[in-house]
Amino acid sequence: MLEYEKLLERGLSKVPKERGSGERFEMPSLRVMRAGSRTVIMNFVDVADSLRREPQHLLKYLLKELATSGEMSGKKLEVLGNFTEEAVNRKLESYVKTYVLCRECGKPDTRLVKENRVQFVKCEACGARHPVAKV
Repeated sequence: MLEYEKLLERGLSKVPKERGSGERFEMPSLRVMRAGSRTVIMNFVDVADSLRREPQHLLKYLLKELATSGEMSGKKLEVLGNFTEEAVNRKLESYVKTYVLCRECGKPDTRLVKENRVQFVKCEACGARHPVAKV
């Protein structure tokens, strides 16, 4: 029994003490690169997938918020104009607050559902649903 306790102590001493913020959902960030008069978002589709949203929905929102035009090519999004990574990620944060996180419990376990002509964010964790504006 004494040998077991020594091994247990040794094993526990090797386990890291802090394991992140404790939050299950970490806000993804867009990687931005400028190319002349265009801005290329390198990981656009990956971020949309991690948010569990259609890339077209996120695309429409970002283009409207940035007041520009753009197109997807592969997993990248190319938009007309020079935007900083900080500015683009602020728009993404706004999108997440409006279309991803539940207003009631704050969890990201939501999906967009359309009933009649109204779009709702429906939480799969707490069951709440709230209407959101169309993009």
